[in-house]
Amino acid sequence: MRIVSLVPSATEMLFALGLGPELVAVTHECDYPAAARQLPKVTRDVLPAGLSSAEIDATVKERTLAGESIYELDAGALHELAPDLIVTQALCSVCAVSYDDVRAVAEEIDSQPMVISLDPHTVGEVLGDARTLAQATDRKDAAVDLIREASARIDRVRLLTRPARRLTVVALEWLDPPFAAGHWTPQLISYAGGEDLLGLPGENSEERSWEEIAAVSPDIVIVMPCGYDAEIAHREAEMHRDQLAAVGAGEVVAVNAGAYFSRPGPRLIDGLELLAHILHPELVPDPIGPDAPAQALTVQL
Repeated sequence: MRIVSLVPSATEMLFALGLGPELVAVTHECDYPAAARQLPKVTRDVLPAGLSSAEIDATVKERTLAGESIYELDAGALHELAPDLIVTQALCSVCAVSYDDVRAVAEEIDSQPMVISLDPHTVGEVLGDARTLAQATDRKDAAVDLIREASARIDRVRLLTRPARRLTVVALEWLDPPFAAGHWTPQLISYAGGEDLLGLPGENSEERSWEEIAAVSPDIVIVMPCGYDAEIAHREAEMHRDQLAAVGAGEVVAVNAGAYFSRPGPRLIDGLELLAHILHPELVPDPIGPDAPAQALTVQL
């Protein structure tokens, strides 16, 4: 089977199911696992380089209201690749090319590829996507193993953190303006032994004011700007040091959202273990290890 993935999280899921050799193209943002970087790219980012967080937010909102995507699809390359399956999504206009654009192009390709849209809002739906892809690609056994392992790791974290006091948490997936993380993130926080004060499981991320964030008085703020690694997230947090300090949290931590929180794929379970360690280091060992690149950085206020 010839597969094109138009979503980084789907690319990760396909590799986890053993379908890497059948991938013939991915997006320009598909950087994990390493083998994905070597595959042909059929998308590009249309946003100008060097924009600030506020400028990115404003540009995305403007293009979304105009019905325009922030990504461009290489339709010619797709025709030449003649895929049997295209995996895309309609959950987030900021995360991938427009689903409608993909459907329109697919209908004109001679191979008449199947188009699967993955649109998870919860951890359970993310794992359900493994079943969906497995059904379409005859990888049912691989999906069973993946889901079983993920479920066991979730249960382990919940068991380890059960005795602990549940710390109150605000998770911010953007800072200018601030957005409280939604979808699967509140669930991960709950599984990790915390209580998300602003996000609702399965609901969209929501723009909030700094006054609203301060009003809920969280024990800890997790800074997880969508798609950013820990170092960039830390720099973003330092740029908003005064606002974060005014929240009054006992701790502010910047994490690698690009790897462990933004993408609804297998590495969300790594994100869960990282969250549990941040909230309850006395109960949950560091899942990353001291020799790995920084995945969580404390922000000094």
